[in-house]
Amino acid sequence: MDKRLGMMAILLTNKASVHALNNLLSDFSDMVLARQGLPLREKHIHVISLVVEGSNDRIGALSGKLGRLEGCKVKTVLTDYREENNHGQPKQHSGL
Repeated sequence: MDKRLGMMAILLTNKASVHALNNLLSDFSDMVLARQGLPLREKHIHVISLVVEGSNDRIGALSGKLGRLEGCKVKTVLTDYREENNHGQPKQHSGL
């Protein structure tokens, strides 16, 4: 299965979901290349951005589980870049 590279934007407005969110990110930590968090406490919003690399299925699974948390919104953007899991070489693309 191909590996994809992308970014996830997470907006959390329910502080009670923080523990569950961190548990999910731990469960999928093998896919997370970078994580940045910005707590906007006075606005009661936590903004988290992730750079992820994994299969469509795994990225979708994480996004879906995060989206089911109370007060959590998630948007995922994937690049056209694909890497074959078994060879580690990028596939050739025609165009950008």
